[in-house]
This record gives sequence, C-alpha cells and structure tokens, in this order.
Amino acid sequence: MDTFETDIAEIDRNMEEVDSSFVEDIKEGDTFDSPVGGVVAFVEERFSKAETARNVDEQRWVRSYRNYRGLYGPDVQFTSSEKSRIFVKVTKTKVLAAYGQLVEVLFGNNKFPISIDPTTLPEGIAESVHFESNPDMKSAKEQFGPTPSPEDSKLRPGETIIDLTERLGSLKSKLQPTMDTLKEGEGRTATEITIHPAMLAAKKMEKKIHDQLEESNASKKLRTAAFECALFGTGIMKGPFAVDKEYPHWDEEGTYKPRIKTTPSCDAVSIWNFYPDPDANNMDEAEYVIERHKMSRSQLRALKRRPFFRSNALDLALSYGESYVKEWWEQAMEDDSSDTATERFEVLEFWGFVDREVLEGYDVDIPTELKKADQLNVNAWICNGQVLRLVMNPFSPQIIPYYAVPYEVNPYSFFGVGLAENMDDTQTLMNGFMRMAVDNAALSGNLLIEVDETNLVPGQDLSVYPGKVFRRQGGAPGQGIFGTKFPNVSNENMQMFDKARVLADESTGLPSFSHGQTGVSGVGRTASGISMLMSAANGSIRTVIKNVDDYLLGPIGKAFFSFNMQFDHDPEIKGDLEVKARGTSSLMANEVRSQRLMQFLGVVQNPALAPFAKMDYIIREIAESMDLDPDKVANSVNEAAIQAEILKKFQEANPPAVDPNAPQAPGAAPGGPVASGEGPGNIGTGAVPVPGEQGFSGNEGGAEEAPIQ
Repeated sequence: MDTFETDIAEIDRNMEEVDSSFVEDIKEGDTFDSPVGGVVAFVEERFSKAETARNVDEQRWVRSYRNYRGLYGPDVQFTSSEKSRIFVKVTKTKVLAAYGQLVEVLFGNNKFPISIDPTTLPEGIAESVHFESNPDMKSAKEQFGPTPSPEDSKLRPGETIIDLTERLGSLKSKLQPTMDTLKEGEGRTATEITIHPAMLAAKKMEKKIHDQLEESNASKKLRTAAFECALFGTGIMKGPFAVDKEYPHWDEEGTYKPRIKTTPSCDAVSIWNFYPDPDANNMDEAEYVIERHKMSRSQLRALKRRPFFRSNALDLALSYGESYVKEWWEQAMEDDSSDTATERFEVLEFWGFVDREVLEGYDVDIPTELKKADQLNVNAWICNGQVLRLVMNPFSPQIIPYYAVPYEVNPYSFFGVGLAENMDDTQTLMNGFMRMAVDNAALSGNLLIEVDETNLVPGQDLSVYPGKVFRRQGGAPGQGIFGTKFPNVSNENMQMFDKARVLADESTGLPSFSHGQTGVSGVGRTASGISMLMSAANGSIRTVIKNVDDYLLGPIGKAFFSFNMQFDHDPEIKGDLEVKARGTSSLMANEVRSQRLMQFLGVVQNPALAPFAKMDYIIREIAESMDLDPDKVANSVNEAAIQAEILKKFQEANPPAVDPNAPQAPGAAPGGPVASGEGPGNIGTGAVPVPGEQGFSGNEGGAEEAPIQ
C-alpha cells in the first residue's frame, strides 16, 4: 500500500486537532440563537457586497459570451431596411485558437509543467555523498554481526554526517563500518555509489504531486479554467482537498467491493460562481472569497458524509425547500429564456477572515495562540439561514485555497481582460460591414421596377411575375413599366471587413495565420518568414503563459507541496525544497531549444569535433524539445552500440546491388571497376599506384610504358 494511502488515514485526526474549533452538531430540540444568525448575516453581507461590486464585470462577460456564441444582444437595434442578421464568429475562432495554444504548452509533454527542485543548501550541509568499497567490511560483519543496509545510514535531506551520527544513537557501533564508507561529495569511480539526498527527496515529492494531480483528473479541470481564462479573462481553480476516491474492485467471488483511497484533489471553479473580496486586486490581497453552489437535494444530502458537516442543520435547510434564484446573467445566457422555477438550493461556501466577536457565541474551541486575535481564518457553508459547516482553516500556512489566473492583467481590478473583450469593437465592425455587403448584394442582384401609371389603365394590379399582362392606354411601348439596377458596392464593404479583421489580429495579438488562415502575403510566403511571424505571434501567448505560471501553476503546486508536508508522514519526500512552474520554459523549449540543438548537432558533424560531443545526451534533448518521450524514441549508449553492430553485419551480408543498366566506362567489364584514367571524368579513380611499382609516374624514366610480356 502506498505510504500516503496508509498515512492519509491520520489526516482526519490531524484535522480534528487543527479543526477542533468546529461547531458542535445541533442536538434534537435545540433552537438557533443569535450567534448563528450573526454568522449567516456576516457571510450574506459579504456576498451581497461582492455581488454588487462585480456587476460591471458580469456585463463584460455576458457580452463576451454572446460574441463567442454569435448572438446579438438587446442593445443591437436593426432598422427596417436591414434584412440580414448575419453574425461572423471570428471571436469564437480567436478564443479557440488561444485556448488551443494554452493547452498545447501546458500539456505538450503529457504532464503538468510543475517541478520540485532542492533549494541551495547552506554551507556545511552535504549536497551529495558516496559509498566507497571497504576491504575490512567482511571482518566488520564477523565482529558486529549483520551490517545494516546502506539505506539505514543514508543522509536525509538537509543532514550532515554529524547529524546522521547523532540520529543513529545506540546503533552507532553496528553502523560504524558503513559510516566509514560514507563520504561527502560525488563518487569518482564506477564502483562508488553517489547519493544526492535533497535531489532524491525532490524527485520523490515531484512524482507524488504529479500522481496526485493525475488521480484527481486535474488536467481536465485545468483545461476548463484555461478556456474561461481565454474567453472571459480569468480562470479559477481551488484545492487541494482530501477526498475519498472510489476504485472499482471485485473479490474472488465476483462481489463488487470498491477500494476507497483518500487523496488530495483540486477542482475548477466557474468564474460565474466566484465572488472575491471587492477591495482586492488579486488573491494575495483578498480577505475572503465566496463560492456559490447550485445543489440538488441529493447533492445537499451527500454533504452529510463529508467531515464536519452538521446533519441536523442540513435537514433543516432541506425542510425549508429550494432557495436557488437565477441571476440576471443566467437568464441572459440561456437559449430558452422561460422564467421557470429552479428546483435547486443556493449554498454559499465562505473562506476568509471573520471577526472574533462573531464566533464568541459558539461552542468553538479557539486555539490558545489565536484567542487574542482580532480575526480568525475560517471556512463556513451557509444555506437557507443555516450554518452547515464552520471550521478553522485547516491549512498551514492558512491560505485561501483559490487561485485566479488573468489572461491579461488589469492592475485595477481582480478580474483580467479576456481575448473576446479585446476584440469586441472589431467584432461589431465586422458584423456591420458583412451585413451591409449581404444586403447590398441582395439589392443589386435584382431589378427595381418603375411604373408610370399615366400610361397604364387605372385599377390594375401592379405586381410583377412571369407572363403578367398590363393594359396600356397611351404612350410609347416600354415606358409604362421598366426595371433599373441597384449599384453593387459590396466589394467596398468587404474591403472594410478585411481591415476590421486585421484590427482584430492586432488587438488580440493572435494573427490569423497562426490558426490556419491562408493567403498570407509578403514575408509570410517563405518558410523563414513564417517562422519569424510565428515567433512574433508567440510573444503575446508567452505573456499569458507567464501569468499561468505566476498565478496558477506555481501557487497550486506550492499548495500540494504544503499539503504533503503537513499531512503525509513519508520522510523520503520531505526536505528543503521549492516548487517551480515550467510553463514558460516549456514554450521557450518548443521555440528555441530545438533549433539550438539542431544547430549544435550540425557543428559537431565535423570529424574533428565529433569525439567531444555527447551524442546520446543531444539526441535525448532533441526528443524532449519536440515533446517526445526520449525513453521511447532514443537508444542508450549500449543499445546504440548493439544497433550499430547489427547494421554493420547487415550491410556486410547484403552489399548494395549493381544496376546492370547503368552506363559503363569504355573498356570496363560489366559490373566491374572502372580502370584508372580510362573514360571521361575518371582521372584519379581506381587503384592508386604504389611507388616503385609498374605504372607509377615517379619511377626513373618518367612515364615510360612497361614492356609487353
């Protein structure tokens, strides 16, 4: 069983110690006092404030959503002469292109771009150690008995040899033979085993975090956040939280007995359900956040199985009936705007600081070190005036476990600016010119009928159709009814449409050629030109990836790291480590690293430089830069040697075949070598004469021919 899986059972006990301040469950017959109403009022007041503050942002998001879907809002008024209602979905194309680039960078190598590296160790700490062979080891075994394994005497992350000696205690005598073989620094021979204690801990922690993210299906949730980030300007994620995950399992008799594993998980939060502190511009400044949940009866009842949720409070909330009321933006975004009742409950999840006075009326065991604090960091769940859950923030340090990444940073607002908003005006221009072009094409494609009623018999039906007969009472033929053609100016409208599209490229920093548009002119008609244009186009997306690193990947990686440091008891993963987000470096690798490696490979093709190049490392690095698994596509040194030997034997056994139809030099035997000096262009070919032998021009007598024998 995994160490985390066995030790995670203690998480609840740890959280009980940290969260010993949870509200005691309501006993039968108890009534609510004023403090309960005080907490409810506190949370609802904060929610109302945050809801009012983000109203302007909601209007921006609704407009962005309509542009993405190709829907006209109520603010667009059409005149009676405008017949076309066409909507050109360029916004959708741009948003999906940006979203695709984000996903490609984040998951190009099939794993989260998060790494764990050891921090720089202070002086006196062993960064690496190695074992040397000890000729006296056999005698030591006979004297002290079986020698403990090297794992028992291995330095832990951040330890010195002195620390190790002190930790061994009474085992020092038995471990002394092994201790004598332990040296600081890297091994210099093949028989020496080098160990990097901090690096080992870093790699084990990195693998654990990646496994936890994989088990929680974090890649799918991150893609959801990335899409809202591109469309609306902000993507939200939360976590980690300890959840029970069910794994299918059947026993030998075929009975289904699922295995339950407690593991940390993260989740995506829709921007529509996220209400941050209105006075904050980022999560670091936020005093609180509120997440609005839309739950059914079954989902609300399922909360009883989660830790610290109050069963009686849940039952009371359920008895009051459904309380969810649609917001204005929900009705504006629905295709069917029917005002039907919603059979759901509104649940508010609060994370943040609460005044200590608000909690004084509760039976809450506030930690001693926090009893004099003016504010306490808590997690509260509210529904129908009931406190469903109230606990102290269990994380150390006490962070609000939400992460908001902006597509484009707005320094004066919590929410960022999305791609759809950046091209709002250009989308309006493109729609207008396209409608004008379509309306003009419809007019110019048909005749306008003019009627001179003075030349016709009064009272006739003036509608025109094939075979129609008009009665004329005077005038020349053809003067009573005739057609005229409306001028066609749709080309001018389409030229303006193209200019508006160019403006959309500039306003978004996402050129059309980067997502498949053809017809690129100028420098873009060459391969090198396309490469330069793509490199310039990646400049804007590089900024977005940097935001993802700083606001999402880095913080959530640190949150998982802190979770494991707090609740996981595996000493092998702990140490002085740091979390690094690699999204930007991944993009740079795709752009530059591969090109530089290929250039270097061309340089070392020189026979004089080839022996100095580590070809196995270069090949593996090239594979990684192309988002390929080097273990699957590249051979090791030994495997390469075997492959080279096999290829050599194959070439010896199968020499290249000679084409009998190939042109032969005069005097040459079919399929045989061409004589030296014979035939045009064969000077210097064939066998090289040896000095002193027949045919060598440097012999005495010059180039005199040898006698015929």
